[in-house]
Amino acid sequence: MTVKGIDVSSYQSATFSTSGLDFVFVKATEGTSYVNPKMRDQVAHARAAGLVVGFYHFLRPGSMKAQAAYFVEKAASVKGDPLFADWEDPGVSCADKDAFLAEVKRLRGATHRVGLYCNLDYWKRRDTTGNAGDALWIADYVTAARPRITAAWTFHQYTDRPLDTNVGKFADRAALRRWATGSTTSPTTPYTPPAFPAGLAPGKSKPSAKGLQRALKACGFMPKSVKESDHYGPATQAAVVRFHNAHPSYRAAGKKTDPAIGPRGWAYLHRLAYGN
Repeated sequence: MTVKGIDVSSYQSATFSTSGLDFVFVKATEGTSYVNPKMRDQVAHARAAGLVVGFYHFLRPGSMKAQAAYFVEKAASVKGDPLFADWEDPGVSCADKDAFLAEVKRLRGATHRVGLYCNLDYWKRRDTTGNAGDALWIADYVTAARPRITAAWTFHQYTDRPLDTNVGKFADRAALRRWATGSTTSPTTPYTPPAFPAGLAPGKSKPSAKGLQRALKACGFMPKSVKESDHYGPATQAAVVRFHNAHPSYRAAGKKTDPAIGPRGWAYLHRLAYGN
């Protein structure tokens, strides 16, 4: 089974359709002087839809250490967002590519997966080390999930029409998120969400609000920077609305905007965040 995603840059709108998608990889930087001006808006749009978000840096000839530092500093990433080298410039050697991957891994490897994007020609004819870091993201415009390589791949970009579209080798979005965040939950042990806590409601203060906030953060509905609190306040309510916008079947009947999490939504949110 596979999950579906797209990759976007400044050429795409900040309000691209997220229907049917599980992930979005956003161009962050290029060389040491370019930052995608739409990056933050594109990322916010993807996170609001509950998608897994990753970032890529377009490699240019020059210092790989400087480019790695520029990438990790400028990318609007949070813990668990995959980071990729985009290897397309003929002036960037295989050794350069490997040096960049190593430096990003040194800088962010404890909190991020670090991988490589390249096309079929680069992988087969320019690569001499087989080094793709934590994940090979291969571009080969053939049937989805059937790139013409023998190496293990994690993501496959299979078309650029109407925009760059990819599949990932994961059973579902939850599995992709677990990989991205480095979860060690055993796949053989069924995950059971915690019981819905009594008294959890907008405007109320209960210790269980912190558990809700952590799950919302794990799924990208609440910014990591928001301080956890027992209070089910405006920030938590806004995050629950984003969750419901992405998964409307868990809203209360008849409501278009629902800041209250219910038992079904609570269970689904926790499965999405921590389940198998």
